[in-house]
Amino acid sequence: QVQLVESGGGLVQAGDSLRLSCAPSGRTFSIYTTGWFRQAPGKEREFVAAISWRGGSTFLADSVKGRFTISRDNAKNTVYLQMSSLKPEDTAVYYCAAGRYLTGSYSAYEYWGQGTQVTVSS
Repeated sequence: QVQLVESGGGLVQAGDSLRLSCAPSGRTFSIYTTGWFRQAPGKEREFVAAISWRGGSTFLADSVKGRFTISRDNAKNTVYLQMSSLKPEDTAVYYCAAGRYLTGSYSAYEYWGQGTQVTVSS
């Protein structure tokens, strides 16, 4: 069992940057692909980014390409989502998830965090 904890959310203005972190409590998750998803009020959960367990492959949603980057530091057992040029439409609860495949399909991820709120004001 892997329990994930997200941190780094907050309230920012449009154009600002924010870095989210995801770390497991207990067991290491360095062998897992890690993904970020988000869910805005009244909307379905959507894929944001994913990174392979070695960090050599990444996959980002078109809506965040050029603005967000995903990285991982397995020595620190942490995955990061660096968000830049934030827009009000990026406002959502952001979830970290761990799975075995590099995919944007949330059903493929086995473990999930509780989420961290990101609010971008205009």
